[in-house]
Amino acid sequence: MMEYKGYIGKVDFDYEARIFSGVVVNTKTVITFQGDSVDELEREFHASVDDYIQWCKEDGVEPEKPYSGKFNVRLQPSLHQKAAITARILNISLNSFIEKSVMDEVAKYNLA
Repeated sequence: MMEYKGYIGKVDFDYEARIFSGVVVNTKTVITFQGDSVDELEREFHASVDDYIQWCKEDGVEPEKPYSGKFNVRLQPSLHQKAAITARILNISLNSFIEKSVMDEVAKYNLA
């Protein structure tokens, strides 16, 4: 993973083409980049993000911010109930319980 100005890039390596390619993963807007070396990949990642921000400025639109921190979650009613009960047992809000649960899972992938 790479990070620049709050945008996170995920990188893959195409062994046959011998090239790194990446995509920004924390926006709905598709922002891609590629390079033959790590240094070039990093430069192109920064350039792609900067180009996107500049394009938005020229078109008079606000660049998409990498996530607001709000999202709706739909659960099966029985799971919703179990989560709410567990949160009450822990004496925390349901929101705090869900946030902690997500943080625990994200930590497994070193994304925190």
